[in-house]
Amino acid sequence: MATRAYMPERITQDVDILIHAEHEWRARAALVAAGYRIEGEFSIGGFSVRGMAADEGAPPLDVLTSRAPWVEQALNQPGYDEAGLPVMPRPYLILLKLQAGHLRDLDDVQRMLRDTPPEERQAIRLLVARYAPDGVEDYDILVQLADIEFGAAP
Repeated sequence: MATRAYMPERITQDVDILIHAEHEWRARAALVAAGYRIEGEFSIGGFSVRGMAADEGAPPLDVLTSRAPWVEQALNQPGYDEAGLPVMPRPYLILLKLQAGHLRDLDDVQRMLRDTPPEERQAIRLLVARYAPDGVEDYDILVQLADIEFGAAP
């Protein structure tokens, strides 16, 4: 859902949320108490849940957990989507997707950069340099690719 706040929406099979790792067991207990069932574990931290049988049409919920030093800051300064729902701020979402490194995530980063002003791009680069220095080169390439594909940001 967060990506749709920063780029044209794409069809997705699940809803992702990020919580601080110290809250994982409380989140699990609350979701199970609400009728969800744990479907699987993520090697990167977190778990996937599904709703009750009566709600089989609902998408799975992927709960990502992290102890990264930037998580609390990201959660304390949310962005907002068009519906007014809180979402991860674009700089931190880009950082998270760069760290994940999946092809879909890198494509999302490129698409999110399409309408990102130059000042924000620079701030994102500084964030990446601070928390994921190995990702700076990838970030710079994705900025260039976004400009080639979509035109320079406003």
